[in-house]
Amino acid sequence: MLFNSLNFLLFFPVVCLAYFAIPARHVRVRNGMLLAASYYFYMNWHAEYALLLLATTAVTYVAAIGVERAADCARRRRTWFASGCALALSGLFVFKYLGFVGENVERLFSALGIGIALPDFALLLPVGISFFTFQALGYLIDVRRGTTKAETDFMTFALFLSFFPQLVAGPIERSSNLLPQFRERHAVDYERVMAGIEMMVWGYFLKLALADRCAIYVDAVYNAATLQSGIAYTVASVLFTFQIYGDFAGYSLIAIGASRVLGFRLMDNFRAPYLSASLGEFWQRWHISLSTWFRDYVYIPLGGNRRSRPRCYANLLATFAVSGIWHGANWTFAAWGVLHGAGLCIEKALGIAKRRFNGIRRMAHVVLTFAVVNLLWIFFRADSIDQAFTIIRRMLTNFDVPYIPLTVLVLSAFAIAVVLLKEIAGERGFKFRATACRSAVVRHAMISVTIVYVILFGVLGGDQFIYFQF
Repeated sequence: MLFNSLNFLLFFPVVCLAYFAIPARHVRVRNGMLLAASYYFYMNWHAEYALLLLATTAVTYVAAIGVERAADCARRRRTWFASGCALALSGLFVFKYLGFVGENVERLFSALGIGIALPDFALLLPVGISFFTFQALGYLIDVRRGTTKAETDFMTFALFLSFFPQLVAGPIERSSNLLPQFRERHAVDYERVMAGIEMMVWGYFLKLALADRCAIYVDAVYNAATLQSGIAYTVASVLFTFQIYGDFAGYSLIAIGASRVLGFRLMDNFRAPYLSASLGEFWQRWHISLSTWFRDYVYIPLGGNRRSRPRCYANLLATFAVSGIWHGANWTFAAWGVLHGAGLCIEKALGIAKRRFNGIRRMAHVVLTFAVVNLLWIFFRADSIDQAFTIIRRMLTNFDVPYIPLTVLVLSAFAIAVVLLKEIAGERGFKFRATACRSAVVRHAMISVTIVYVILFGVLGGDQFIYFQF
């Protein structure tokens, strides 16, 4: 079920009313209702894939209990942990990477002069499989480390993995944050509900008025790649930079806001990433739940920056290569990840990662970082690495002026300007949100104006979120 669909706009109020109609003291009844609503939410797409979510839940639940109970036997503990991780990852591998591996094996044998034909492993990717698999793995690792107790109540754990606001595109929650909240009593609170609604409204602005508006031109250019000029690619690449931000940050805000209305606190996922003065700072602000997941569960276990400098660089490159492949079974994503890792290695070598910039110097670094991030997004959006290099080459050599629909340009530019002004104000400590206004009239007026703008100038076609494909 898409957040930007009429179905969700009907589904969410009904869930809220049903949730708060149940007395707060009946926590398990409330959780049971949320669990049923979450599975209904997921099954609106392909009902049969709910079995995969249930299987991942059952495997992780049993493995975590096995790991905890085998505390006195290192071998059994390792067996439970390895088995749980392998089984949890097996679904992700089969649905997301098996076809990619088979295709590349065929290419490798073909290059060696050996012709083989493997079965076609192209499978429909279950929505959100990367997100709930990583959430399950994070929980299992935390239990293995002893930082989280294994959850013995299956319904509570099932709700932790399937909680509908963040089920299909995050944020990827930690068990230490979300699991305890399912034991709390959540009462209706006006300020909290209004704050959640404001987040949701701003999330819809980012998705419908920014991301989907930019997507009109971006898709037109990238879907007819051989016909475009360098300037067309430059404009499309800048717009894609804001499209993917508006799309994913918009989803995250709707998820966080919807959770807030119900009384749950999810982690922030974006903090004005395009105002970063370095790639290192960018990754502290962009997709925070995923970047911290890779930091805590991949980079640090590899040794982080505690080893020699070459080993630190290798750890960075390996972590970002895995991050790239996590986004999709395509070499473009691997290249995107490795290039980000290489950029971070260069920053560490130059000492940029430890510097703090102010004033004009910071502005210059923000512009430079934005340009680098913008360039690397081309690999993320392109269909192939060859196409990505072709686009970059044309951007540098072909300066024919393309036709750009005025309406698309003006509305996209306005939405970008609003987002940047809001984030710059937030960076300077100015509370731009309506919740900072004491007057209920002003608060409601700001929400209403945003809703009216989204209805009038947003793209209401119900396009799915970009990160659903991951």
